[in-house]
Amino acid sequence: MDGMALGKDYGTQECSIASALEVIGERWTLLVIRDAFYGVRRYNDFLVHLGIPRAVLASRLQTLTAQGILEKRRYQESPPRDEYVLTDRGTALWPTLRALGLWGREHLTGRRLRIFRHAACGTELGPYGECPACGTVVAVPDVEVVPGPDLSRDPADPVSRALLKPKRLLQPVEVDPA
Repeated sequence: MDGMALGKDYGTQECSIASALEVIGERWTLLVIRDAFYGVRRYNDFLVHLGIPRAVLASRLQTLTAQGILEKRRYQESPPRDEYVLTDRGTALWPTLRALGLWGREHLTGRRLRIFRHAACGTELGPYGECPACGTVVAVPDVEVVPGPDLSRDPADPVSRALLKPKRLLQPVEVDPA
């Protein structure tokens, strides 16, 4: 090691992977995006589900909104409150998250925490987001996420408890405040 610090960006790299990492490569960013796929939309729900520091979450949401991956929508006027919803650009990250999740399960954890199914027929998706029964790649809104056999059935936070019920991706998660 020559003592040089790792740069903060990949400016010298002529590579589309490096360009993508400039936007989504920070360690919390893909988890925020993952939660948005699960239907998490509100700041506090991201906060409690991820256990992320407030300043980091605020920064990630700001960056993802500025990059057109999330859209900030006002859901309450008094006091003003916003929610964050995946845009088409953000939804296009689904194959990336799907592949990372499968890689992590196969090479790191060996645990089936969540199962993704074709909502129309109930068949578990193949590795590329395809439905083996129907022979089509399943659109994100038609993917249902259900708890896998290795997922805790008694999670501590209300977002995780809400995600114990089968639900389609992108549909708002319904969190009980209890």
